[in-house]
Amino acid sequence: MNPQPIISTIRLSAFALCLLSLSSPALADVQAVNDTSRGKLLYSLHCISCHNEQVHWLANKKATDWPSLVAQVKLWQNISNLKWNNNDIESVARHLNTLYYHYPVADTVARKK
Repeated sequence: MNPQPIISTIRLSAFALCLLSLSSPALADVQAVNDTSRGKLLYSLHCISCHNEQVHWLANKKATDWPSLVAQVKLWQNISNLKWNNNDIESVARHLNTLYYHYPVADTVARKK
């Protein structure tokens, strides 16, 4: 008996299952958690030395909504010459949003460059 057709079928099924899981809403939730965890790590490594909680409570804060929060993270990572990609910037913004700001997050806004 030749096992090759069975192995090919199993591989094809596994591939189809992987593709299906990528479009799953549950995966989006996991991705958001992973973004927040990565954002927490990046923030603790690169930002916390100059920031404390009070910087995020300022009466004249620059971040007033989700797009401006992302813009502030992008601005300060540029000033610090961190060379983060857009996913890193969004991850840190998500972390800060979870901790301090609680702005509604629109994925279409978050993905803009």
